[in-house]
Amino acid sequence: MNGLLAKKIFFLFLLGLCTFPFITTAEALTAGIFFSLFLGNPWPVESSIWSKKLLQISVVGLGFGLGIGEVWTVGKDSVVYTMLGIASTLALGKLLQKFIPADKKTAALIAFGTAICGGSAIAAMAPVLKSKDDETAVALATVFTLNSVALLLFPILGHFFNLSQYQFGEWAALAIHDTSSVVGAAAVYGPVALTVGTTVKLTRAIWIAPIALGTALFLKSDRRARIPLFIIGFVAAALIHTLLPQFASTYGLLAGAAKQCLVVTLFLIGAGLSKSLLKKVGFSPMALGISLWVLVGSLTLGAILMGWIN
Repeated sequence: MNGLLAKKIFFLFLLGLCTFPFITTAEALTAGIFFSLFLGNPWPVESSIWSKKLLQISVVGLGFGLGIGEVWTVGKDSVVYTMLGIASTLALGKLLQKFIPADKKTAALIAFGTAICGGSAIAAMAPVLKSKDDETAVALATVFTLNSVALLLFPILGHFFNLSQYQFGEWAALAIHDTSSVVGAAAVYGPVALTVGTTVKLTRAIWIAPIALGTALFLKSDRRARIPLFIIGFVAAALIHTLLPQFASTYGLLAGAAKQCLVVTLFLIGAGLSKSLLKKVGFSPMALGISLWVLVGSLTLGAILMGWIN
């Protein structure tokens, strides 16, 4: 048996393990990262494609576990500090550019990714800003690396600061870049954290479209962005849960399957963190990304602990 075949078999074995409920999101992500860094992902392109698809399926499936009233309440309560958080993050990103010499478009993409929804926001804003492929790739690599760290670090910090599940869900949604890492970290912390984190994060992600549209108008760009369809699917699933309560047992199965699908997703996401990706980032973009992330995370955590966000 040659080395590549053995690597593929081991990869599929670990992927299969992630379908079992005794494997957690953190374990799946860690396994994916270690596999990629030490053995090399045999299917990097396929892993990237399927991680995005499975994440969207997982988010929609999680919607079946919630009532539309719960989604509305959490989403409505988070609108004000979501808007303030996005505006503050973009302003901080602009300020940090004066101290950290990073490419302007790359820095802008990192700021948008930190402010709104990680890779989704970067992908939406890149054509609006007319960024080059390498600028977009560096911004995505920076945010992706920090996402992987956040998924493992945030639950530990949440317990250290004795955050309630509701508080942790808010903090994760406001301070972690991508939806996948928010959902993964919140799932580790508890069911209430998962509900709050997912709902607040998706409320935040809705702002991709209006901010991209506003930026396009300001820059007189002809490119536009739309609300991601999986957000609409999440709300639709919660609405079905509320309007057709007689199928509650089925919804429970769908939500449970979505949570396990998320474990598989995070293994694939972890497997995308390669040595070449880390080399691509460079010092300045990573320094900017870390500085902005630490500021946003610290300020948000402080506001939650002081009761300004509740």
